Amino acid sequence: MNTGNYNKFCETVNARLTRAKKIVILSHVNPDGDAVGSSLALCHFFANAGYSSDVVFPNEYPDFLKWMPGSRDTVIHSRRKKLAEKIVMEADLLFMLDFNTSDRAGKLAELIKEASAFKVIIDHHPNPDGFADAILSNTKASSTAELLYRYMELSGGNDYIDSRVSECIYAGIMSDTGSFSYNSSEPETYRVLSELLKNGIDKDAIYSNVYDNYSENRMRLLGFCLDKKLVVLHEYGAAYMSLSLSEKENHKYIRGDAEGFVNYPLSIKGIDFAAFFMENDDHVKLSFRSKGAFDTNKFASENFDGGGHLNASGGESKLSLKDTINKFISVLPKYKTGRLPDK
Repeated sequence: MNTGNYNKFCETVNARLTRAKKIVILSHVNPDGDAVGSSLALCHFFANAGYSSDVVFPNEYPDFLKWMPGSRDTVIHSRRKKLAEKIVMEADLLFMLDFNTSDRAGKLAELIKEASAFKVIIDHHPNPDGFADAILSNTKASSTAELLYRYMELSGGNDYIDSRVSECIYAGIMSDTGSFSYNSSEPETYRVLSELLKNGIDKDAIYSNVYDNYSENRMRLLGFCLDKKLVVLHEYGAAYMSLSLSEKENHKYIRGDAEGFVNYPLSIKGIDFAAFFMENDDHVKLSFRSKGAFDTNKFASENFDGGGHLNASGGESKLSLKDTINKFISVLPKYKTGRLPDK
């Protein structure tokens, strides 16, 4: 079906929903606030409408997101592999939120392809690869959570959007925009936020739960990165930080501890492009952020097999941490801060 056609999408999906027996909601690997918030919001929405659904995450997500209602009832594939796979394979309606290519589901990617369920994508990343039966895709949306709200609203489900649904959607939008500092210039985003506030949510408490809920180790790790690992490349208007496996171990790193670190270099005068490199056992994870017109999505896709949005993207490298950083530095001369490279 055509992406971005809200009414057609709602008609198609809701026709399937009325006869679905097993509904499963699935997010991408390394779930972030948008993925977790969207998944839990949809689960609560369905429950309010009289439908039962299961939420499956490919792997663990950060502790600072586990305050969201329903988080204890999810199934983590990396912890309960057989159960998660059974749930996905038995689904007759599968919602895939916040990702647009099957490989973003990690080790569940092949099961998605094999599953006989009617597959639904709701996502705001560019260029969905069309592996689903119904796709709602809009790159102008701030987040998948915002798109999800539009689906709920246009489906006539306003009565089912309670405070639990609203909290999760608000958290998804807030976290995927860096608390409304990027990917948040469309009026529609703020219309949705205003509707959520009408449902009695406490936006200040949500902010505190996400951004004021870190461990002491995380704060010390941030200090270490800013003091010892920050590299500023003034000639390119760029800066980066990195974390090796040994540095993570020394600082008792747990998943999510480095969330948001990539944003800090953008506070430096003259810096328009920031990167963060995280060494893992079998790859290096990269995060990119920018200000203005510098397209991190294009940079990530051209150089690091990644993608995302104009001002916020990610990628991966199979090279060593040192070689990944050297590659990053080597391609920077092709780019100019504030705009795409000349072609």
